[in-house]
Amino acid sequence: MNASVYDGTVMVGRQLRRVRNNPGIAILTQIMPVNLLLFFGYVFGSALAMPGREYRSFLVPGLLAATAAGGVMTGMFQAAQDTHRGVMNRFRTLPVSRAAVPVGQAVADLVVTTLGTIPLLLVGLAVGWRIEGTAAEALGAVGLLLLFRLACTWVGIWLGLASRSEEAAGQLGAATFVLPLLSNAYIPTGNLAGWLRTLAEWNPISAVTTALRHLFSPTLSASLEQAGTSHAWPTAHPVAGTLAWCAFLIALCAPLAVRRYARAEG
Repeated sequence: MNASVYDGTVMVGRQLRRVRNNPGIAILTQIMPVNLLLFFGYVFGSALAMPGREYRSFLVPGLLAATAAGGVMTGMFQAAQDTHRGVMNRFRTLPVSRAAVPVGQAVADLVVTTLGTIPLLLVGLAVGWRIEGTAAEALGAVGLLLLFRLACTWVGIWLGLASRSEEAAGQLGAATFVLPLLSNAYIPTGNLAGWLRTLAEWNPISAVTTALRHLFSPTLSASLEQAGTSHAWPTAHPVAGTLAWCAFLIALCAPLAVRRYARAEG
């Protein structure tokens, strides 16, 4: 086996053991989207024009995209924790590929996310959301979701490695909670003010959410398109927009994260 692949596999195992030894964080991360689905779907949804079941069908893809965007916070916190507790410095003294450590964290997070998405999908089905597209479209939606999670994790790893302290990383990570609120994950953007609508539609979460709605529920997606045409290219072409955003974020942040890790700083 290639040395870099072996090193990466070892680091993936290390990250998975880390999750196993701290199950509370993983459980809380997975419970939160379910709680939001139940709260928004049955409480907040009653204030919108959409009927309850239709709104919950609208909401599930948005929560999936918002959960994937949480990779920024998770990646940032874990990378900052290892950096400021001296773990990264110890790794640098070992004959380990410089890319193996951040790659291991990103891949392990993807594995955990894949398993953690299942409960949200099941609860979504239980409250009335349905997969109306073909099997190929549904698999494509899942693939886009995981690709976006990977991209967000790389953003978080880079920011975590560059952070000045664990506390700073934690505060910045918590601030990312506002990103889904500035998107079409929870509400349609058609009635927003001009500048706010532009900001929301260029939010990567909006492109991912729109792509998931298009692939999972073509009927719902068509009705939303009739309600208001998107002015932004990523949401007007959601699948291509999602791929473009993911390619840009990974191409930018993955090399920066590896380079940052390779720098032997205290």
